[in-house]
Amino acid sequence: MFSHVTIGSNDLGKAKGFYESLLDPLGLVRHADYPNAAGYGPAGGRPQLWVLSPVDKKAATVGNGITVGLEAANRAAVDAAYKAGMAAGGKDEGAPGIRAHYHPNYYGAYLRDPDGNKVCIVCHKPHP
Repeated sequence: MFSHVTIGSNDLGKAKGFYESLLDPLGLVRHADYPNAAGYGPAGGRPQLWVLSPVDKKAATVGNGITVGLEAANRAAVDAAYKAGMAAGGKDEGAPGIRAHYHPNYYGAYLRDPDGNKVCIVCHKPHP
């Protein structure tokens, strides 16, 4: 349904380090690297998640109510991505675990990137 998602950053170098750590356990890699933007997506695919300095040159700000949800292949990948994101400067918004109020197999974790953007890593599959 989506072509891509963009996330604004005020410190692109710090954001790249965070997202590369977070996305590696999910099998997502950097496909594009520009002075003011980096694009990530599945290996062999195209960039679908962009981290960038705002084009209008104004400060990047956090959108209230906006969460970027990234799908993980399994629960171990949720755990690994959360751990890597936290080690790379993320801030906890909800450790990995079942969120049964969404559905019985919703295993997710929430954190904020160094700019304060909310990110969710989720696996919707039942535990094997």
